[in-house]
Order: sequence, then structure tokens, then C-alpha cells
Amino acid sequence: MIKILWEIFITFAKVGVMTFGGGMAMLPMLQREIVENKGWATEEEMADYYAIGQCTPGIIAVNTATFVGNKQKGTLGGIAATLGVVAPSLIIITLLAGIIEYFSALMWVKNAFAGIRVCVCVLIFNSVLKLGKKSVIDRWTLGIFVLVLALSLALDCSPVVFVLIAMLCGLVVRVLLVKDGETK
Repeated sequence: MIKILWEIFITFAKVGVMTFGGGMAMLPMLQREIVENKGWATEEEMADYYAIGQCTPGIIAVNTATFVGNKQKGTLGGIAATLGVVAPSLIIITLLAGIIEYFSALMWVKNAFAGIRVCVCVLIFNSVLKLGKKSVIDRWTLGIFVLVLALSLALDCSPVVFVLIAMLCGLVVRVLLVKDGETK
């Protein structure tokens, strides 16, 4: 039991230490480590974890880590994953907190962070493309995608609202498909 908990902790610590740009920027690394390397979740499960993680309080990557850890080894697995993903940031931020003011005004530091932000955008975009390929699988899910995209561009409200709208649309589509006898 200790061995798998340690493996969960180390796996998520690697994700935590190698990611710049916040919770969303961790999604591509989570995808690679959890789905492709470890096989602890499917791409569909990760999409569900991302959706739920976006709707619940906290950072999406931390919430996702907790879900995956819990799936592997229950509450202790969830705790190990959560501690693993946050420990590197906590340590790095604690070390930097005392000296960041002295370096933040330097032009090379500003330029480095500008480059990192651009890279984070690309990583998030790639993650969105992967999720989209697995989530938009027919004309109904494409319709829900387009609707939620349009609403998110037009309205300034909580992501929870968009998830609830998509959930309701999915339920309505499911009822209509079962009613019409379609299986997909």
C-alpha cells in the first residue's frame, strides 16, 4: 500500500514541479502521465475529471489529481495525489517569496515570463484539441460544443453555468435519442 501511495505522490509531484502557468497548464502533463504513461484513467475519465474539477472549488489540476488518486487508492490515494501536485509549488513559492521583489523588475525576468506565458497558451490549446477530439463525437455533441462556445464568448459568467447548460443539453439529447430509437 505504501509503495503505490508513494508512486501516486511522486507521479503528481513530477507534474507539479514541471508545470508553469497554473492549473490549466498542468492538464497536458496530467493527460500524458495519467492516461498515456500510467494508464490510471482513460481519456474519457480525464475529460470528466476536468469538467467536474472546473465546477468544484479549487484549482482544476489539484481537483483532477484528487479524483485520480482517489480512484487508485481511495481517500489515502486522493491525499497522496493532492499533496504530490501541490508540494512542489508550495516549496518553490516559499523559496521565491522572499526574493521575487528583487528580481521581478529585471527585463530578462519579465521576458522569460512572457515566453513562459506563450508556451502555456500553446500547451492549453493542445490539451483542448485532444479533449475536443474525444468529446465532440457526433452532430449532437458538436451542437452542444458550438452552443456553449457561443455562450461563453457572449456571456461573462461562471464556468459552472456553462457546464450546467451542457449537462442539460446532454440530458435532453439523450432523451430525444432514446425516444427516436437512435443508439448514438
